[in-house]
Amino acid sequence: MNLNTKYFGNVTIDESELLHFKQGVPGFKQLHNFVLIPLADAPLYHVLQSAEDSTIAFIVVNPYVFFKNYEFDIDQGSKDELDLQDAEDVSLYTVMTLHDPFEKSTVNLQAPIVINKKNNKAKQLILNGTDYHTKHSVHVPLEAGDHHVNP
Repeated sequence: MNLNTKYFGNVTIDESELLHFKQGVPGFKQLHNFVLIPLADAPLYHVLQSAEDSTIAFIVVNPYVFFKNYEFDIDQGSKDELDLQDAEDVSLYTVMTLHDPFEKSTVNLQAPIVINKKNNKAKQLILNGTDYHTKHSVHVPLEAGDHHVNP
């Protein structure tokens, strides 16, 4: 299937790669089919591209790249909607807002994207009653240096 994309122009994808959001995604309820396209130069990041509107695409990342202790429970209704039977069937992504410099970028931990890898059903959850919000700062650790040394 040929797909016109926001960032990559025309690409060819296999229809089996389409993710189906039964209820659409918040703000875009009319859009139900998306595809994940990895960024060639940065494979940790993907573009979640609408298959129905070429102008709609989100940069997404596995939240554990930046937030090792991120956790939440998937409600029973969402488990049923996604036909989730096992935790190993879940792929998890969060939407990023990129800024320059990159260290000012943020991740939306309040609305994770849950994908059932077995059937490609997907849903963007809205987590209420948590400390997560829509703009968690991305902290890129420094590799070396004495910035933590107190004289």
